[in-house]
Amino acid sequence: MQSIRNIYCVGRNYGLHAAELGNEVPDEPMIFIKPTHALVTIQGQAITLPGDRGEVHYETELVLHVGEDYKPGMAVDQLIDQMALGIDFTLRDVQSVIKKKGQPWLPAKGFLNSAAVTEFRPFPGSDAVSRTEFSLRKNGAEAQRGNSNDMIFNLQVIVDYIAKHYGLGKGDIIYTGTPAGVGPLQNGDRMELLWGEEVLGAFSVQM
Repeated sequence: MQSIRNIYCVGRNYGLHAAELGNEVPDEPMIFIKPTHALVTIQGQAITLPGDRGEVHYETELVLHVGEDYKPGMAVDQLIDQMALGIDFTLRDVQSVIKKKGQPWLPAKGFLNSAAVTEFRPFPGSDAVSRTEFSLRKNGAEAQRGNSNDMIFNLQVIVDYIAKHYGLGKGDIIYTGTPAGVGPLQNGDRMELLWGEEVLGAFSVQM
């Protein structure tokens, strides 16, 4: 995989996903980060996840790769050069506890292999992306389906917000949020990530 600098993630960016977890819809983008050590490329292999810390949930997402350093006023189609699909793995039981305590999300979101991503491909532009749905198959059955049109905060809003508050530069990637349908994983589950009808990556779960 190419060198990645920062891994930004957008939480609660699809209304139905926020609702399914009983969360309020945010009034501005909800950003968190993962360590680069969390990143793993999906290449048909078994991905090891911590099965001894409660439920591990999958969250399928469109992932953007930043091709150059952000400049104010830059359009998302100028800034983003590649895209992929990814899964933001989440320790849901751990997250529930730390949310109640008001603690940072890192233990639930930043563990090893928690940022899985397919190989990147050229970004066709935000309009073209909005015309294609992405989905996740779990053991052959569709578990999630999403479209960037359903995002609460669109791609332009996301990149502008991250750049303003945290900085955004070449080599950064952004997990843009997950649609409804998240759920727990079991040892041996077979997962496939699809862009339209094309499988971009597949892996099995090892716990």
